[in-house]
Amino acid sequence: MSVMHLLFALILLPAITVGMVRILRGPTAADRMMTAQLFGTCGVAILLLLSVGMLNPVLIDIALVFALLATLATLTFTRRTWQGSDKRKNDDPLS
Repeated sequence: MSVMHLLFALILLPAITVGMVRILRGPTAADRMMTAQLFGTCGVAILLLLSVGMLNPVLIDIALVFALLATLATLTFTRRTWQGSDKRKNDDPLS
């Protein structure tokens, strides 16, 4: 086990805990989505560091799945947000 990789993984954990506070206090959906992206990024980084530190290549596959899920979540959020604003503009008779 590489102590350096495990130490870096531990350093990333406070970012996730701070993100939990932001999810609870986030005034807008965009704040919450940015925190979800933080979780995805930190989660992938932690899994990759643990994979190297613990010599467990299976964690790389799990990190790739998390990266894909984070991308799909962002695309879904963006698509729903923009479509919602387009519908509001088209339904407004004054615009």
